[in-house]
Amino acid sequence: MDQAVRAGLQTLRDELGVPADFPAAVRAEAAERAAAGPADAPRDDARDVPLLTIDPPGSMDLDQALHIERRGDGFRVRYAIADVASWVTPGGAVDGEARARVTTLYAPDGRTPLHPPELSEGAASLLPGQEAPAALWQIDLDADGAVERVTVRRATVRSTARLTYDEVQRAIEAGTGLAGDDGPLALLWEVGELRVAAERARGGITLPTPEQEVDRTADGAWVLTSRTTLPVEEWNAQISLLTGMCAARLMLDAGVGVLRTLPDAQAGDVARLRRTALALGVDWPQGTAPGAVLRTLDAARPQHAAVLTEATSLLRGAAYVAFDGQVPERVTHGAIAAPYAHVTAPLRRLVDRFGTEVCLAVSAGEPVPDWVRGALPTLPELMAAGDRRASAYERGCLDLVEAALLSGREGQEFTGVVVDVRDDGRSGVLQVADPVVHAKIVGEGLEQGTQVRVRLVHADVATRTVRFEEA
Repeated sequence: MDQAVRAGLQTLRDELGVPADFPAAVRAEAAERAAAGPADAPRDDARDVPLLTIDPPGSMDLDQALHIERRGDGFRVRYAIADVASWVTPGGAVDGEARARVTTLYAPDGRTPLHPPELSEGAASLLPGQEAPAALWQIDLDADGAVERVTVRRATVRSTARLTYDEVQRAIEAGTGLAGDDGPLALLWEVGELRVAAERARGGITLPTPEQEVDRTADGAWVLTSRTTLPVEEWNAQISLLTGMCAARLMLDAGVGVLRTLPDAQAGDVARLRRTALALGVDWPQGTAPGAVLRTLDAARPQHAAVLTEATSLLRGAAYVAFDGQVPERVTHGAIAAPYAHVTAPLRRLVDRFGTEVCLAVSAGEPVPDWVRGALPTLPELMAAGDRRASAYERGCLDLVEAALLSGREGQEFTGVVVDVRDDGRSGVLQVADPVVHAKIVGEGLEQGTQVRVRLVHADVATRTVRFEEA
């Protein structure tokens, strides 16, 4: 199976045009820049701020480092973002390759980075103990977690620790070390919960769905797992969202930038989702916002999983909108329920480098650089194409491993939950718990949210397809 999966992944990469290694000229330019150091620019010395990073195990492309402290009755959030523009020459080989790649892509057998490792995993990364240039956000919050003041400036920073989500969660639960008293991890919990409450009050929508992941066992076997996100991941995400919302406000006030937008959920879609939820036994009082209900659901429960799957219909139509002088008519992100911009992952997402430069210029009262202004009109189309490829790549990888795990098991029976129904109940989408698979199902009178006994009738690695029928 290992050979079939690897061959299938290469076929998928060929189909989607996923690049292999970086061209020699790109690697050479990256190595030269890493050796020479970042571009000259005025920077504050913030090496005394005890920043830390929180990422999955083994991560080397560290975009963000944070520190939180009390400020009277409120809080001061410092969020350092890798200053990629200090390493990438506009119009150079690295810049051109990044515009072609758009995002870092992830697969079971490795990742395809946006930038060469000399930068993304080396000089530009916020690795512990390494002095690095950063865009340092300082966001002052009141006692309720509301924004009072925002600045962002270039600085030299030095992260003090590289932590994983599991390590941080354990520390917070134990209340020890950096999570003790008013330590930064304890305050991450406090500020994170305040921002979650603010999101609820705005009517924001978060779907607490488990992540379907491909893993390898100790003996190299491929397995599919379902991983529920930890609370600390939500709190950490809230700091990123907070920064993105502050970035959007700076851009809108200056009349220049690039936003991430999403249409508001349509009343008809919300009403249809509510009818589905009520039919599946999920309490949804009249007038309650979707986000308030969806946050309470447990994806491990079949009926809740079906509602969460259906709820993705509320989050369609995301786009990037660039502007320079004329503020666009639509500026909000419906799921966040506020204007929002991507600025916190420049090592892994192209648009963030440009958004960060806009914010640095606006905060300093300086003109936005010409190379940024010139790129703004091209970014929405580049990002849309990159997002489509990333989505197809992720789904294709999962489909491939699902088919490989089930190949040869045709005729066997499984238990699953119908999470989506189509064609008047004659087809739909099935969620199987063991192995963790989402696949097509055919039958008669399929009902959303019901547990069914099914038989595997098709599993083809070459076409990355799986199909079940009712047993």
